[in-house]
Amino acid sequence: MAAQGSQSLVGMAEADVGGGGGVGAPPADAWLQAWRAIAPQWEQIRAKVKTVPDVPILRVNQIDAARLDVEMTGMLKEQLSRVFSLSQPGLLLRYEPELNAFLEFLVWRFSIWVDKPTPGNALMNLRYRNERSFNTYLKFGKVRTGLEGAGLTKTQKILYCLLVVGGRYAWARLQLISAFQRWGDRQRTSWARRAWLLLQKAESLYKIAGFANLVLFLHSGRYPSTVERLLGARLVYEKPDMNRAVSFEYMNRQLVWHEFSELLLLILPLLNMMSIRKVLMFPFSTQAPASSLPEDACPICEACPIVTPYMALPCCHLYCYYCLRTRSLSDRNLKCSRCSVSVVALKRYQVEAGLDGSGSTDAASQ
Repeated sequence: MAAQGSQSLVGMAEADVGGGGGVGAPPADAWLQAWRAIAPQWEQIRAKVKTVPDVPILRVNQIDAARLDVEMTGMLKEQLSRVFSLSQPGLLLRYEPELNAFLEFLVWRFSIWVDKPTPGNALMNLRYRNERSFNTYLKFGKVRTGLEGAGLTKTQKILYCLLVVGGRYAWARLQLISAFQRWGDRQRTSWARRAWLLLQKAESLYKIAGFANLVLFLHSGRYPSTVERLLGARLVYEKPDMNRAVSFEYMNRQLVWHEFSELLLLILPLLNMMSIRKVLMFPFSTQAPASSLPEDACPICEACPIVTPYMALPCCHLYCYYCLRTRSLSDRNLKCSRCSVSVVALKRYQVEAGLDGSGSTDAASQ
């Protein structure tokens, strides 16, 4: 039965082909119509296959790179300040904007200008890429990882120097000039007051632009600064196969020392340092007994004559003020070094000359 059914189906197919235009026969251009129907979908699939996925650059790496560049400039500034430490006081403070601009120019000259990453970018495995020319690489199929692309052009490099280095220097210098010459306190019709108001408005606009750029950066992860967005200079990974290696060794060491210092600050005020010092120095002490010292010598430091003499009450033996005061503060049960009587108070020892030329002692309470 199955053989007979298959033979009947083959016969019907042969009849349709032989009839050529019978009922159910496909048109001659059926394959062309079918291709035209699926061509748009096929082109979309090809476009999706060719499009390289955008590699996300960690935002924290980009922010840390900028911060490291600032720290690098600060280290160079500190070293340069030590060189001029013996010069005229206030010399570097007077030319601080010029000094900062010079150091930032050196960093730009030996990094961005020669197509090398800045110190911060190098530590974070980042480099600048000309985002506007990246589409050319994508068009010719030269993109595989999404991190390819040429560096900045000479125009972009020069504009970066003018906007970042020159802009910061000009702004800092104008701020100092307006502050020292008091442009804000001038008359409203004066050019200085108008320039000061213009600076305030420019600062406000720059802050608003910076805030808007920060929101866009947190959303897309591109262009952490306004200048980079204007120039089309994007930070991408320099080495695609390099993992993000974060070392916590320095942080752990700082935390250990911080906690150790906090512990010392908590414990040291509770210790009697004078008693500990006495116990530790007793085997090596060569101080003579206090009873053998003269009356005008301090029993503690053996100074003769006594510096700022004070009496220990009630025994009235004389001590240096500093010696007696520090011992009384560190030891509440202080005993006199000469007679071993407990010291309960301190009094100033003074010698006043009488009218007949004879001397008399007077004690003032301390």
